[in-house]
Amino acid sequence: MYYRPSRAYIFLLSLFLIACENDIEEVSKLDFEHTPDQTAWDVEVLYSTKANVAFQLNAPLFKQFGGEEPYNEMPEGVHVQFFDSLLQVTTELTSNYAIHIEKEGRMEAKEDVVVTNIKGEKLNTEQLVWDQKSGKITSDVFVKITTEDQVLMGEGLIANEDFTNYRILKPRGTISIADD
Repeated sequence: MYYRPSRAYIFLLSLFLIACENDIEEVSKLDFEHTPDQTAWDVEVLYSTKANVAFQLNAPLFKQFGGEEPYNEMPEGVHVQFFDSLLQVTTELTSNYAIHIEKEGRMEAKEDVVVTNIKGEKLNTEQLVWDQKSGKITSDVFVKITTEDQVLMGEGLIANEDFTNYRILKPRGTISIADD
């Protein structure tokens, strides 16, 4: 007697016999060092010092990387609100990308960075560094500051972290000076 297997049986058997194989070159291209230890969505972080809330950070995607040089990445943007001792918002920062280097106490915001202070003055730039240790924000690219009565532009900026005192390093354009 001769047994002839069905086509379905042959198909299933061939699926089991096909071995999975990883291409060594493809596996070596994977960067396991830059895989986040933790990933979270719709994150809200409150940061306080000496029992006072200093700022609130919101990010749609938050990736935390450990290791010798730990950092946090917010690849889909960030919104940070800074508070005074009465929990009044003094400054707001938004950007489309941000990275926080923990050991350095430094956050870099990139891509459509907007900072607004309590006076309503607005800073627009493509890159900004906030040094938490020194309490300074800096930029070395084009900046535009819009105040109530003028628009200031230039290359580079140094400011305090609540953006109430700032200096454009290489101003350009027309700047009006009021007589006292």
